[in-house]
Amino acid sequence: MHSNTPKLYVYVALPCEAKPIVEYFNLKKELTVQPFAVYLNKDICLTVTGLGKSAMAAGVAYSQVLISSDQPYFMLNLGVAGHQASALGELFLMDKITDADSQRRYYPSQAFSLPCQKGSIQTVSKPQLTYDSLDFFDMEASAFYETAVRFCSSEFIFCLKVVSDNQCSSVENIQPKRVSEWIAKHLKVVDLLLSRIVAQTEWVTQFEPQLFEDCIQRYHFTVNERQQLKNLLSHWDLLTDHQVIKIDTSSLKSAKELLRWLSLKIQDVDFFL
Repeated sequence: MHSNTPKLYVYVALPCEAKPIVEYFNLKKELTVQPFAVYLNKDICLTVTGLGKSAMAAGVAYSQVLISSDQPYFMLNLGVAGHQASALGELFLMDKITDADSQRRYYPSQAFSLPCQKGSIQTVSKPQLTYDSLDFFDMEASAFYETAVRFCSSEFIFCLKVVSDNQCSSVENIQPKRVSEWIAKHLKVVDLLLSRIVAQTEWVTQFEPQLFEDCIQRYHFTVNERQQLKNLLSHWDLLTDHQVIKIDTSSLKSAKELLRWLSLKIQDVDFFL
């Protein structure tokens, strides 16, 4: 559909959240797409999903299938959220996401630190008119993360929220124009994230893991398994800042066993920001 491979997939619920992003990054609407509004440039794919968990999950899955990529990429949910006491317009990076209905909890371990405060968010099924929790709350974050992690490693998934309502100004007072202004104020943080992503993904794309040739000579890999091997070795290199990985080939009898071992090894990495 698009000649360039996006490095950052951005998901918002509302057109007023999307508007400043489209303008700031000079995104163009993809006119061939009907179910969701999708905007693109050479580095970013922005999808407007609509409100709620079901809409967010569908939008994430749709765009991931529509614009599949074998290259490393990152995923971002950017939007508004309520909080008890935080000032309107403040930006927070969520490091804990809870689904209020299922009580499932997720802990994104982002690959980059960003110049904003961190917070915990609960995703609810309907707007909240009471502010009796210390968590932030929205209607999409848990569905975004649950779906995104099926396509992308946790370290490459980000959730940024701008405060849109609090106990002094309830959700009923939210105006689309104000939302666009709040989002626009923080797009330099997104730009910083993108610049770090571009630097990392370009390095990973150009890098040919030293172990790759040894592995494919020792085991029989299908074409798909070779791509998986490249991605896993590059992922290891990115997460560990170029540490050498020692593979005990004597205990691994096939390409599938090697790929499974590498996946588990990556999951065990102690990741620090």
